[in-house]
Amino acid sequence: MNNRELGFTSLVKTESVTFNLLVLTSLAGWIFLAWAALDMTNPLAMLMMPMTSVWSAANIIAVFIMWSLMMMAMMLPSAAPMILTFAGLNRQNRVKFSTISFTGAYLVIWVIFSTGAVFIHWLLQHTGLMSAKMVSSSVLLSGILLITVGVLQFSPLKSTCLKHCRSPIGFLMTDWRKGIKGAWIMGFRHGWYCLGCCYALMLLLFVGGVMNLAWVAALTLAVAIEKMLPRGERIAQFLGAGLILAGVLKIALN
Repeated sequence: MNNRELGFTSLVKTESVTFNLLVLTSLAGWIFLAWAALDMTNPLAMLMMPMTSVWSAANIIAVFIMWSLMMMAMMLPSAAPMILTFAGLNRQNRVKFSTISFTGAYLVIWVIFSTGAVFIHWLLQHTGLMSAKMVSSSVLLSGILLITVGVLQFSPLKSTCLKHCRSPIGFLMTDWRKGIKGAWIMGFRHGWYCLGCCYALMLLLFVGGVMNLAWVAALTLAVAIEKMLPRGERIAQFLGAGLILAGVLKIALN
């Protein structure tokens, strides 16, 4: 086997290992969510679903863990093309742990988002706008969220961030930095683009139910379609129009 063949084999092996790790990590998050949703009598699951607006420290920590793992499960599949492309390019530099650094920095952004989501979660429950089942109890709030998220699908921020997320090679070529620290910076920057692209859609969890597995899966699929399918920008706008219509109808018919 010549050097070229060895290099190709090494590349395939690297990407295969990275892909398998991404699948296992995301799958672990989904298994956790399924367990929490299906075994609500478990003490930990009950901590993640406070029955009153008065949360203990244990409630806050449990809800934060739930949000963080949910974001990991939802966002890693659509981030896989970027992470796999990075792993392939990084193979040539032979810097160990760079892919872990890149992925870790990306996930840190969604942990930061989860911190804000926990506050919004508490605030909505504290004001009576969300039930203990973690779903909006206000038709007006649900309608406003649907309309707002729909409008944001047409925003310049959405368009710019989605373009970066849809072009792994373009992002990595223009933002490439060497070493583990460089990988962390790139992962962090990509995480911000991903957040700017998807944060509004994540707010719809309060409409359909934070622990509604079907709704969580639907949003995960919507994010993946926008990022990975051809004409994803148009799909995002089509989805936005649908959300606006759904929001108007929800308010008008109730």
